Amino acid sequence: MTCWIFQRIAALLLILLAVSFGATAADKTPRILGWVEEGLLLPEQVSVKIKLDTGALTSSLDARDLEAFERDGEKWVRFKVELKDSKTGKPVSLPFERRVERNVRVRGAGGAERRPVMSMRMCIGDQVYDEQFSLNDRDRMLYPVLIGRRTLEHLGAVDASRTFTLQPKCGKRTAKT
Repeated sequence: MTCWIFQRIAALLLILLAVSFGATAADKTPRILGWVEEGLLLPEQVSVKIKLDTGALTSSLDARDLEAFERDGEKWVRFKVELKDSKTGKPVSLPFERRVERNVRVRGAGGAERRPVMSMRMCIGDQVYDEQFSLNDRDRMLYPVLIGRRTLEHLGAVDASRTFTLQPKCGKRTAKT
């Protein structure tokens, strides 16, 4: 009889733990994004289509006319971002200068190459992210910005059957990393 009572109490405790854990897990349900979303390059506020790519580790940004230089003893890169503003449809050419954070070796169908990586702020949904992007001429690619797994882990899950689930609406929020 005593063993039966302990079994019932143990079962009741397990049920209470499961219900408690289920409520906690439900509160932390990851956001589901489409494989293509819209984002804003900051601080320029240029709207751009971004591809969420679970096959890429590092995010990539279309950069033209890359020019390495040195500033105050540090490696920097000067480049242009040429894209079509996804809100207005107008072509945009923006000059950028950023400090090189590191270099990455990228392997693809065309072989391996080294690319500079720099930090940039981007608005996705209602959050601002300070993320690292490798710079590459993506002129032949449909999407000028590719978001890799290092950034995706902060965003949420990707549903390949969905697109444009979020509209960028960032005020003056602090960046997430």
